Amino acid sequence: MQPLFRLLVSACLMGQKVRYDGRAKSSPTDDLTRWRDEGRLVVFCPEVAGGLPTPRLPAEIEPGFDGADVLAGRARVIDSEGGDVTDAFINGAKKTLAFAQSERCTHAILTEASPSCGSARLYSGRHDGEQRDGFGVTTAALRAAGIEVFAPDALTDLLRQQTKSPD
Repeated sequence: MQPLFRLLVSACLMGQKVRYDGRAKSSPTDDLTRWRDEGRLVVFCPEVAGGLPTPRLPAEIEPGFDGADVLAGRARVIDSEGGDVTDAFINGAKKTLAFAQSERCTHAILTEASPSCGSARLYSGRHDGEQRDGFGVTTAALRAAGIEVFAPDALTDLLRQQTKSPD
């Protein structure tokens, strides 16, 4: 028998008001609600875990860099007033990874475009509302440890993958 499939999910996607603006990102889908009820979901916010308040200033990874660069010390995460919040993002990524591993998570659904959780898209790093290809600090840490990270719009693919494998 395979172990129970465990999924790390951004807290804001499950309705928790932890985003930089003090709001949630969206309501949980029926599938996420069912998985939560089955004990499969592990809900976590890397930015709050890293010590950032809610609400907080929006932050972005410097232009041309991604989460792996932040973890390697080649880039910073800067808030909209120019403050360096890199340490909080690295701390949050490390705490998220440790928590995900302790909970035996193999996959994650994380908020897209976030400097922590983005899996394919980030904001430009110029605080101009533009987006670019890239991934966040927490996503980089999770992927480096072998945890697959998906954007919310890829939930259907993850569902299809999990319904094919018994647990």
